[in-house]
Amino acid sequence: MSETSRRDALKSVGLGALLFGAPVAAEAAPVKSATPVTWAKGLEGQRKADLGNGAFLNPILAGDHPDPAILKDGDDYYMTFSSFDAYPGMIIWHSKDLVNWTPKTAALKTNIGSVWAVSLAKHNGRYFLYIPTKQTAVPGSKTTSWVIWADHIEGPWSEPVDLDLPKHIDPCHVVGEDGSRWLFLSGGDRVRLSDDGLKRAGEPEHVYDPWHYPEEWDVEGFSPEGPKVMRHGEYFYLITAVGGTAGPPTGHMVIAARSKSIHGPWEQHPRNPLVRTTSVEEKWWSRGHATVIDGPAKDSGDADWWAVYHGYENGYWTLGRQALLAPVTWTKDGWFDIGGGDLSKPLPKPKGGQAGAHGIALSDDFSADKFGLQWNFFSPSATETQRLHREGGVLHLAASGDAPSSSSPLTFVVGDPAYEIECDIEIDPGARAGLLLWYDQKLYCGLGFDAKSFITHQYGIERGRPANPYGTRMKMRLRNDRHIVAFHTSADGVTWKRFDRGMEVSGYHHNVRGGFLMLKPAIYAAGTGEVRFRNFVYRALA
Repeated sequence: MSETSRRDALKSVGLGALLFGAPVAAEAAPVKSATPVTWAKGLEGQRKADLGNGAFLNPILAGDHPDPAILKDGDDYYMTFSSFDAYPGMIIWHSKDLVNWTPKTAALKTNIGSVWAVSLAKHNGRYFLYIPTKQTAVPGSKTTSWVIWADHIEGPWSEPVDLDLPKHIDPCHVVGEDGSRWLFLSGGDRVRLSDDGLKRAGEPEHVYDPWHYPEEWDVEGFSPEGPKVMRHGEYFYLITAVGGTAGPPTGHMVIAARSKSIHGPWEQHPRNPLVRTTSVEEKWWSRGHATVIDGPAKDSGDADWWAVYHGYENGYWTLGRQALLAPVTWTKDGWFDIGGGDLSKPLPKPKGGQAGAHGIALSDDFSADKFGLQWNFFSPSATETQRLHREGGVLHLAASGDAPSSSSPLTFVVGDPAYEIECDIEIDPGARAGLLLWYDQKLYCGLGFDAKSFITHQYGIERGRPANPYGTRMKMRLRNDRHIVAFHTSADGVTWKRFDRGMEVSGYHHNVRGGFLMLKPAIYAAGTGEVRFRNFVYRALA
């Protein structure tokens, strides 16, 4: 888009007062509109940030995309997120404009535990992912940090290498002014890396005491975490999250410090905190864990700057922490401010760049392999993938365990407050299968069946077994309409019968259960034999 076209587009959504060609003002950027603005519709009606008129409306990636780690690589941006117990994990997304994103690959195949906030870096032509994990029940998992590497962003990625860091989370890779390589860690600590970046070259050391908020603020806890270090001009800037990731919506926040050397001393930003939800009336809660990055404009004199961070959508903890984009302004004192307000209004898109396709279709006729890009096992064993194969438009899934809690369901991320999933499911006589809304092995709900009975799941337990008139094959639909859940069943996909049990799931989230996860649609296969899934359909609801 030319600058003239961009000006005209932005004027059409109320940006006539914007000073074009200058950096976006930190707090004057929201697009004004006489009527409420909602999201554009993408694939299958999914929410899409790009409004098509030179503006966008957060989130840039809806649904569970927490702890964003972003890398600018020439004209390309790559971003990945905490994937926790989902494997394959560490899906890498690509963009050229910071607003439209497409998934490229899942970098982490081996289950090494619950994956928390990672660092995505490129050094001497090689890509690195530094990955903290918490130990799970899966053999071989442990609490530590790992590194994987690749010579191409789409892989192949190496097997994980243990860095032996059992007491820290949220590593961030940075190269010092002297060429030394470091990981900055939670709590204001850091550790030196070897020159190849594949092992630590010393013990963790404390180097920074983060700014502390007033004691009367409603927060979850101090919890300095998610450090992100960038070099700009004569300074290194250390951006940190404090206040706790969830809990009170006003807790999580973004602070910053700077130093002329990677070795300190660190000077606190005079306007901390730079981002914070101040009222439960705001659209986005618990906003934090930011990275500051330059926009796609090629002319440095015309470039703008942006912050990518996460937040919970007001009323929808169940969707997890979603990826948000806000404008950044550099000030005369050499500091930066992060604008955009509560991000409930449209903002002008970054200058330059190229809008590509956004998202991924979640319907699946099982003719192509979407394992990793869409489907992920929850906390799988080392042999879990052997349960799975596709043939002739059918997904064959060997039964495992005796209930969803012990069967490692196949899950995926959604970003819509209201949606339906639908599937044709056929079971062997000894199998049980169905559709779920899955948080973890102790908190889920859904409807399954065996050859004789329906099986209702609620709160992570079995709640009833009414008679199943369909036998070993049926079509099943699950509707989640803003936390109100209904099920329908059918023999032919034409005549549907509403199942006589509804559910309400607004409490299936972190502040009830812990774990920092989201409520994901899922399919499962338990018992003996196998289950065959056909024609999986996803549709967003208005």
